[in-house]
Parts: sequence; C-alpha cells; structure tokens
Amino acid sequence: MARPARNSETEAVRGISRTFFITSKTAPNKAVLRSERMALLIIDVLRSYVAAGKFVLHDFVVMPDHIHLLFTLDQLMSVEKAMQLVKGGFSYRAKKELGYAGEVWQKGFSEVRILDRKSFLSHRDYIEQNPVKAGLVDSPEKFPFSSAYFKQQKHAGAKAQSS
Repeated sequence: MARPARNSETEAVRGISRTFFITSKTAPNKAVLRSERMALLIIDVLRSYVAAGKFVLHDFVVMPDHIHLLFTLDQLMSVEKAMQLVKGGFSYRAKKELGYAGEVWQKGFSEVRILDRKSFLSHRDYIEQNPVKAGLVDSPEKFPFSSAYFKQQKHAGAKAQSS
C-alpha cells in the first residue's frame, strides 16, 4: 500500500480548521462491518467523538469492508490523530463489547484535503452514492449505516412533529 502524503503538517495548518474525505479499509478479506452490530458500533464511536468535540462529522457511510468520512478538524487535531481515535476506539470497543478477537483495520488510510465547496459537494455525493453503486440499496437514504439515512430519518421526524 502506498503511503499517502499527509495534508496536515502542523506548521502549515496552525490556527485553521481543515476538512478531509477519508477512506479506511478493514483487514484484508474481512467484511468486518457487514453485521448490524458492528456497523452500529462504528457509528456510535463516531457519535461519541463528535459529542466530545474531537471533530465535526459532515457525512459518513459504513460499508461492509470500509468506511468513508467527511469531517472537519480544528487546528489542534491532526488527521492521523482523528483516525487513530476512530479506528482504535472502534477496535477497542468491538473487542470489549462484542467479543471480536480478530484484526479489524488495514494499516493506514487515505485522505483527500477538501479545499473548496465544489470538492466538498462532490465527496458528499460520493459518500451518499457508495451503497447505491455497490448494489446494496436503490437510493442513499435507504442505507441504514449512512449519514444520508440519518438525515432522512431526522427530516421525517421533524416533518411528523410539525403536522
């Protein structure tokens, strides 16, 4: 696996927030995130770090063998540290709470620095369409392990309350 150039050099980004599109794959030949329990656990891990103010999560999708994240980090958080939290936090909880004993993640991850609105929207669309392109659902909001699904559920709940 090629080692990507990191876009979070501390000296270059001090004092600014940065947004990244991240892809992280599970261990080779393991669809670790295929089960509902595992998929919901990674979503809970993401939520816990958002609630703790570690990063702002714009969009995500949990596929059977990888995740895509679109998140913004403040000047104090490197992309490496954020992914260490996500991957390490999930691995720890999967072992502790679900008794999973195997290797979860491939080493490393890939990231793209989002520099403008066009790139942000393009990556957001990629995340939403990923389960559709994989043939798992016929529309993004039907995939239960994605931000598109949760946004649709929230919208439907708000609509029901206003009626």
